Formats: sequence, C-alpha cells, structure tokens
Amino acid sequence: MRLFGSMYAHALVWARHPHAECFLGGLSFIEAFAFPIPPELMLAPMCISHPKKGLRYATISLGFSLLGSLVGYALGYFAFAALQPLLLKLGWIHALDSIVLQLRGDAIHHPWTMFWLLVLAGFTPVPLKLFTWASGIVGIPLGAFVAGMLVGRGKRVYLLAILLRWMGPRAKDFLHRWIEWIGWVLLALLAILALWWFGLH
Repeated sequence: MRLFGSMYAHALVWARHPHAECFLGGLSFIEAFAFPIPPELMLAPMCISHPKKGLRYATISLGFSLLGSLVGYALGYFAFAALQPLLLKLGWIHALDSIVLQLRGDAIHHPWTMFWLLVLAGFTPVPLKLFTWASGIVGIPLGAFVAGMLVGRGKRVYLLAILLRWMGPRAKDFLHRWIEWIGWVLLALLAILALWWFGLH
C-alpha cells in the first residue's frame, strides 16, 4: 500500500493550484491552534515545484502560523474553561495539563522559558497547538511567546525551503523514489517519541 506516495502525489497537485499560496496560508493558520496536519506537507511540494519562490512560501507559512498561534493563545487565555469538554473529547486535555503544569512552575522563575520551549517545539512529538493554548492558559508574556513562535516555526519553514532550493531537481527525484520509506520511518519515530514523552509526563 503506497499511502505516503499517494499523499505526496496529491500534495504536488495542490501545490500547482493557482491559489496554492492561499491554501498554504490557511493551513498554516488553522494548524497553529486546531488542525493536526503540519503545513510543511504542502510547503515542501510547493518549494519543489517553484524552488525560486521557496523563501516567499516559507514567509507566508510563518506569517499565518504566527497569526494562528495568537488565536490559540487567546483561546487558552480567555476560553479554556468553556472549551474543556471539547478538548477532553479531542484527547488533548491530558497533554495540555502536563504542559501547563510545567509552564506554571517555570514561568514563576523565568518568564522567558516559553521562548526556548517554542524554539525546541519542532523537535518534540507534541503538536505546536498545545504549546500555543498552554501559553495562553498560563499567561506567558506575549513578547516571549511571539519571539518563540517566530524562531521556533521560522527555523523549520526556512530551513526546509533552503534545503529544497539547494537540492534542486534532486529533491523531487529523491522524494519520488523514497517518500514511502521516509513516511513510514517518520511515523514510527513519531510514535516512539510520543510514547517516550507521555511516559515521562
């Protein structure tokens, strides 16, 4: 079953759509506070299709991710109590409580802890949206939150755009050949990291 190969083929079609930039912006915005699919899944095919526009696409993704993260922050700050039943239904509540407990303890001693957590968030199995909600719930200083989001998400999208531009046509050939293996290996690693993370918390 070529699950990831099929997904990649569909992503390439969407990446060539006349409104692809709007789709990328919308996905980046919603993913930052609600949607489970990372925008890199659309950003990468767009960069492969138009490598010279890679930095432009990365900037669009980063800008809308930042706007979406502010929505997540506001929901955590103003509406957490009202939305608790929904978060419980989605299965987010336990992971969210764990992050909130950690942040509350850290924020007392060092209010910029969230900056470093967001910078490192791209390398953890915890979805970014949980950090944006938790930041609002705890009331992390907005300056630290925005700076952390800019660096944390920026490093991912710009590094991806630069890497694909550097690889050129080789990137398309490489992904076409190995996307299935890459997808399953990343999925397995994500499952292992998730078990490790939630085992510690």
